[in-house]
Amino acid sequence: MEPRREYDPVSPETSPAGTRPSRRAFLAGVGAATAGALAWTPVFRVTPSQARTRAGNATANATTTAAPPPDFPSSIPVYQQAYQNWSGAIVVDNAWTCAPATPADVVTLANWALANGYRLRAKGMSHNWSPILLPNGSTAANYVLLDTTQHLTNVTVNPGTPATVTVQAGATMDALTTALASQNYGFAAIPAPGDITIGGMLAINAHGSAIPATGETPLKGQTYGSLSNLILSLTAVVWDAAKNQYALKTFQRSDPDIRPFLAHLGRAFITEVTLQVAANQNLRCQSWFNVPASTLFAPPSQAGSSSFASYVNQSGRLEVIWFPFTADPWLKVWTISPSKPLFSSQVTSPYNYSFANSVTTQENTFFDQVATGDTSGTPSFEGFAISLVGTGLITTGTWDIWGQSQDVLLYVKPTTARIVEAGFAIITSRASIQQVVSDFYTQYSSLLASFQSNGQFPMNGPVEIRVTGLDQAKDVVTAGARQPILSSTRPRPDHPEWDVAVWLDMGTLPVTPGYSEFYAQMESWIWSHYTGSYAAVRPEWSKAWACTPTAPWTNASTLGSAIPAAVNAGQASDDGWQTAIAILSQYDPNKVFSSPFLDTLFG
Repeated sequence: MEPRREYDPVSPETSPAGTRPSRRAFLAGVGAATAGALAWTPVFRVTPSQARTRAGNATANATTTAAPPPDFPSSIPVYQQAYQNWSGAIVVDNAWTCAPATPADVVTLANWALANGYRLRAKGMSHNWSPILLPNGSTAANYVLLDTTQHLTNVTVNPGTPATVTVQAGATMDALTTALASQNYGFAAIPAPGDITIGGMLAINAHGSAIPATGETPLKGQTYGSLSNLILSLTAVVWDAAKNQYALKTFQRSDPDIRPFLAHLGRAFITEVTLQVAANQNLRCQSWFNVPASTLFAPPSQAGSSSFASYVNQSGRLEVIWFPFTADPWLKVWTISPSKPLFSSQVTSPYNYSFANSVTTQENTFFDQVATGDTSGTPSFEGFAISLVGTGLITTGTWDIWGQSQDVLLYVKPTTARIVEAGFAIITSRASIQQVVSDFYTQYSSLLASFQSNGQFPMNGPVEIRVTGLDQAKDVVTAGARQPILSSTRPRPDHPEWDVAVWLDMGTLPVTPGYSEFYAQMESWIWSHYTGSYAAVRPEWSKAWACTPTAPWTNASTLGSAIPAAVNAGQASDDGWQTAIAILSQYDPNKVFSSPFLDTLFG
């Protein structure tokens, strides 16, 4: 196997400091989004025979000359193709890729990889910011990406009370919710984008925004925690010591060994899961853009009927999207509404905010300026951004919409502007929600002003704040259900009063000077502030965390100390970070399903 390497974020595609993608890479990503592509489109695909030919050509592009994987299974076509993640901050130009047709193909590939000193990385829709797949600029030597989206896409709905759905890892949220809705099933909450795979989503315990409203009775089969808490069983490719080879194994939710697989951060390969689901619900989504941030995020002693916590109590489901340097955020509030309210507009398909899923000429101009290092136009641009929301909601008639859950919860398309986000889950009590958001708003605003006083504008994307429940075992219909060890929303047994997670996400363009320094200062404050009997911090795995002034995911102290401590805090000694690593290593002792960054994170 490849020798263990320390994670190095610096690559040819970054600036000399390794802090962000090059202007070329970023603008190429913006261009793809503006063109309306359903996903980032690779610039080439090279077969092994073409690679061998080009390798002998001295004038060939260096990105097409990596040697083909040796003795690759002949029944599975392999090709060389560029990879790029959602924000464009991670670019791998020459990754060998294949598309397994069946779970058995993944087993074949795992045994081939072990015999030939290779590693395998599951590739879905690449809607991820963190380098858990591969780091930016990697040569991808001795790695093969397994594209799950071409064949591993089956969805089978199993009616019942509760109902279940068996879905393969490469199916998208769009496909899953469509199949469920056709039989009147759904989820309490889901992420905003539908172009994410189920495998990728569950690997990082993806979430929506929901807790029970005051007086709300949860439906059987629902959870208000992450979607990982809906897993009843999963099938993974694991090491079979008795057979001395990799094989498929199905884990039930009551099996202690399932715990780290429920949110494995890419350290395992899941081919299929069975999820519990509930009856679908009709939701009303009302949008406002005239409630000041100072009112929404007021200190608890000053909070009134328009405070963040007040909206949470009324509806249980909300999201605030606040653009820096503006007064009034975009506030979205979802309410369970079995029948259409009189003044709501009925919708029958998702992605209804068309104004938020395209890039205007003015936005492109600003992106160009930021890419050249000029951020002085940030305050005025943020004002323009919220004005687009206000105008868009009015002209499209979408300030008050009603329909099936998936049609009002899914709203982010691949054509939206590509940003990077730092994200954290604050585990606390429902009674402390207003304090959490108020403290954050005060600190973020203060730090923003401090940078501005020095002529710096590192943040030009929105702050997004949501609230979910935790991954409570009582939500699971399986007796003796085990909790996901690595989930950001795992409950703390020593703090039973902590029953919610407040998600704090900070967005900006990935070419913005100084953004990681801003992240590092905010993250340091977050870890130090939400402590004691008040709250605790967990990373949002798909986002940026462990930030230094140079780059995210590079703070050795956070990676080696703070994160393991956060996972261990309040848990039994045999139910924490080292237990998760031990179980994942037991089922993949050869690290076939690992990467340079995961080697560093898990040790």
